[in-house]
Amino acid sequence: MSFLLAAFSTFIGMFIIVPILFGFMRAFGFYTIVEEGRCHVYVLFGKVLAVLDEPGIYFLWVKLGPLGLIVNWLGKCHVLDLRLDQTYLRSQAVNSEEGAPMGIGIWYEMFISDPVSYLFKNADPRGSLSANVSSATVRTLSNLPLGQMLEDRHAMSLAVRQEVSPKSTEWGYKLGSIYIRKVHFRDTGMIRQIEAKVVNRLRQVTSAIKQDGANQVSIITSTAERQAAIEFAKAAAMRPRIVGEALQKISTDREILDAMFEILEMQSVLEGQARVTFVPQRSELLSQLLVADTQQPPTKPPATPKK
Repeated sequence: MSFLLAAFSTFIGMFIIVPILFGFMRAFGFYTIVEEGRCHVYVLFGKVLAVLDEPGIYFLWVKLGPLGLIVNWLGKCHVLDLRLDQTYLRSQAVNSEEGAPMGIGIWYEMFISDPVSYLFKNADPRGSLSANVSSATVRTLSNLPLGQMLEDRHAMSLAVRQEVSPKSTEWGYKLGSIYIRKVHFRDTGMIRQIEAKVVNRLRQVTSAIKQDGANQVSIITSTAERQAAIEFAKAAAMRPRIVGEALQKISTDREILDAMFEILEMQSVLEGQARVTFVPQRSELLSQLLVADTQQPPTKPPATPKK
C-alpha cells in the first residue's frame, strides 16, 4: 500500500505540480529558455528591454530587474527564428540585348541579422526582400547579350547580390547566397522556331557528315583501284618477258620444245567446244570397204499393193 501511495504521489508531483510550478515561474519572469537558432526580444511600453539571441537559460529578474515580473503580462516577447532560410523566385521577366523575352529563376538565402531592425524598421521584411531581389534582377540583368545570359550565370549572381545586399541590411534581414538557377525563353513561338532551327541544323550536320564519309570512301576506293590497276599493268607487262625467257631456255632442247608445243596444242583442242573426229591411218582394207560402199545400188522402197 505504501508503494502505491509513493508511486501516486510521485506521478502527481512530476506530471502535474512541477509543470504548473514551472509555468508560474515563467509567467512571472523568473526564468526563460532560449532554444538553438531562436531569439527572444522583450518589449515593454514600446521600448526594447532585452534581446536574448544566445541559447540557454536566462533569469529575467537578473537581466531586467523588477520589470521582469510584469514584462510577460504588460509587455510582449517576440520569438524570432534566426536559422538560414531560402526562397526561389520563378521566371523573372527580362529582355536580352537582342530583344528576346527571357525568364530568369533566382534562388537566394537570407537570415535575420538584427532582430530589432527586423521587427520595427519594416512591416514585411521577407516580402520587401523578395521584391528587392526581383527588381534588382530585372534592373541588373536586362539588356545583357543573349549568349552571356545563357552561359555566365556566376557573374549574374554576383551582380544581383551586390545590388541587393546594402538595402536588405538596413531591414535587419541579411542576404546570403544568390544563384541563377534557370534561364529560359518566355515566348512559346520563339521556342518552337528555335527547336525547328536546331532540328534543321542537326539534319544539315548529319547530311554533311554522311557526304564527307561517302567522299572519303570514294577517295579510298579510287586510290585502291588505281594502285591495283598499276600493279596489274606491271604484271601484264612482265608476263611476256617471263614467258619469253622461259621459251628461250626451252628452245635449247629441241625434243622438249616439240613435246611442249604438242601438249599445248592438245590442251587447246581439249578446252575448245568443237567436235573432233579421229581418222586412222589409210590401209588396203579401209579402201576396199569405202569402194564397196560407193558401188552398191540404192535400194528401192517396196511398192504398196493396189486395191
